[in-house]
Amino acid sequence: MASIRQEKFARLLQRDLSNIIQQRTHSYFEGKMLMVNDVEVSPDLGYAKIYLGFINQTEKDYLLGLVQFYSKEIRHELAQKIRNEVRKIPELTFYIDNTLDNALKMEKILEKLKENDELK
Repeated sequence: MASIRQEKFARLLQRDLSNIIQQRTHSYFEGKMLMVNDVEVSPDLGYAKIYLGFINQTEKDYLLGLVQFYSKEIRHELAQKIRNEVRKIPELTFYIDNTLDNALKMEKILEKLKENDELK
């Protein structure tokens, strides 16, 4: 269970990382849409797990590789934004968040079940 301090810091990181990624979409990520869905921070605020959502993308592993390739630049830009608010800039680790894909799959399954019930 995360403390209030961790949750506030995670929200700060999520907001600023979202802005950085949105600004760098064309230069870093070839115009592909990425979202920062969730951020989890360690108790010492030294490490952050960033969960990314990829909108309508089939090449998620490739895009995650691009994010990891530019992670130093992203962390540097983050440091420029939050340097007056925190003592330590966390190490960033990026992961693919599949919750949106799973929700869409479940929605399709439920629609098929509803159609089958209506046919009976």
